[in-house]
Amino acid sequence: MARGNTRQRIQDVALELFAEQGYEKTSLREIAERLDVTKAALYYHFKTKEDILVSIFEDLTRPIDELIEWGKLQPRTLETKREILDRYSQALTAGAPLFRFMQENQAAMRDLSVGSTFKDRMLVMLDLLKAPEAALPDQVRCVSALFTMHAGMYALNDVEGDPEEKRKAILEVAVDLVNQAHHGPR
Repeated sequence: MARGNTRQRIQDVALELFAEQGYEKTSLREIAERLDVTKAALYYHFKTKEDILVSIFEDLTRPIDELIEWGKLQPRTLETKREILDRYSQALTAGAPLFRFMQENQAAMRDLSVGSTFKDRMLVMLDLLKAPEAALPDQVRCVSALFTMHAGMYALNDVEGDPEEKRKAILEVAVDLVNQAHHGPR
């Protein structure tokens, strides 16, 4: 196993096993066996399976953190909100295996440190999308835009069609919700 990609291979195999048999039922020994390495070799990189999951989470959420930092510096215009949604859609697509894992292992996620940090990110994303004094229905529209992106990605996973077309359709619905919220009460 080449040294440079060992960490990535461990993450990929662990995520595969977590998806196949669940986080709780996967052991470090099984991850090592699937990789055809000793448990000691695995330990060199990660001491626990939570360490592996946290590293995957950090790698795949880095674009979201960068998006949040960028968004905080932008004017609160509709164009900015649309750009945030577009970039978020791309980050979700890039991190699809992790987000599927999170959806399928919600009980485990609640017990892990990464679960609360993801919730915190979503609250900041919501703040970037809604107006500070938004009426409650408009706040619901912004929350719904984020949920549309998560649920849409998950629900459409098994639907036939081009992945990019599905991503664009989900994004269109999320943007519609934020457009409505941005324009306030009718």
